[in-house]
Amino acid sequence: MGASKKKNTVKKLAEKLSAYDAAGASEEQEFTDDENVEELFEHYKFVVDKGQSMMRLDKYITSKMTETSRSRVQMAVEAGYVRVNGKIAKSNYKVKPLDEISLVFPYEKRVREIGPENIPIDVVYEDDDLLVINKEAGMVVHPGHGHFSGTLVNAVAYHLGGKNGILVHRIDKDTSGILVIAKNEEAQMKLAKQFFDHTTKRKYVAIVWGNIEEDEGTVDANITRDESDRMRFTVSKDGSKGKHAVTHYRVLERFGYVTVVECILETGRTHQIRVHMKYLGHPLFSDERYGGDKILQGTIFTKYKQFIENCFKILPRQGLHAKTLGFVHPTTGKEMNFDSPVPQDMTALINKMREYTKLRNDKAV
Repeated sequence: MGASKKKNTVKKLAEKLSAYDAAGASEEQEFTDDENVEELFEHYKFVVDKGQSMMRLDKYITSKMTETSRSRVQMAVEAGYVRVNGKIAKSNYKVKPLDEISLVFPYEKRVREIGPENIPIDVVYEDDDLLVINKEAGMVVHPGHGHFSGTLVNAVAYHLGGKNGILVHRIDKDTSGILVIAKNEEAQMKLAKQFFDHTTKRKYVAIVWGNIEEDEGTVDANITRDESDRMRFTVSKDGSKGKHAVTHYRVLERFGYVTVVECILETGRTHQIRVHMKYLGHPLFSDERYGGDKILQGTIFTKYKQFIENCFKILPRQGLHAKTLGFVHPTTGKEMNFDSPVPQDMTALINKMREYTKLRNDKAV
């Protein structure tokens, strides 16, 4: 393939990704959660022409991707995003004819303008390279269809004096918890690579329907889009479709009809915890999209129904909180771990369930 044709191929792929950002904005906004890491990356692949003379890898890539700076390419190579013939390569590698080059660039979803907005945010930690935030439930992370303002990114832009933070992962609008945002490209490259390689440490607290039999366990099941509802995902019945997904869970507290669990992500797929818990027969409490907003366990008595309806009012969103996040600092190389308390709405529900269970047990004695 000639050089001009190959450049056109790379250009077309970039145009396709841009078109996705515009045409698919509505659908993307529905999936702005922690299990959506892959959508924050652009993928490229091309083969070196037969007549190509030897050239440094970073210089060659820059010549093919004219809209990408050489410094950005070098950062991507240094972070391990670039492979030649399937192996991680260095910037000074000399490309040869027919070499197969594949690379991944972390990037933000493209929006025309991100305006700073004076919206309070809970900053857990901040330095020259990154910002760690404890996001409240109900806040959209990034501007998109139907959410052009009032987002976390708008709030961060205000906090940074008009400069934009750079997303390396996201959590869903109705999920609360810890999120890290990069302040510069180098930090973005190194942080995003950890999410891409699944080396970050992430623990969630979830409130689910039913009494999970085992004290701990693992769900290893591919996740694919639900053909009956494109806004949902589901476990692949025979494992032949979708993406590999692994969730480890441990019971924290039992209330008979409801269980509080800790979930640890080994992979990061769209709606992973929500889908895997539903697959186990224990949808997240109050999770409308996956059927948890109905009474799934308990008695038929009117008082119980009234009790659960009150519980839905206390927690009108899925019972999921990103409690801890661990990663290696992009500059110092130091291991960093952050923890956030379970938010008031989930805590109130847990306390109410605790009281109800105690009363029920006392009556049974």
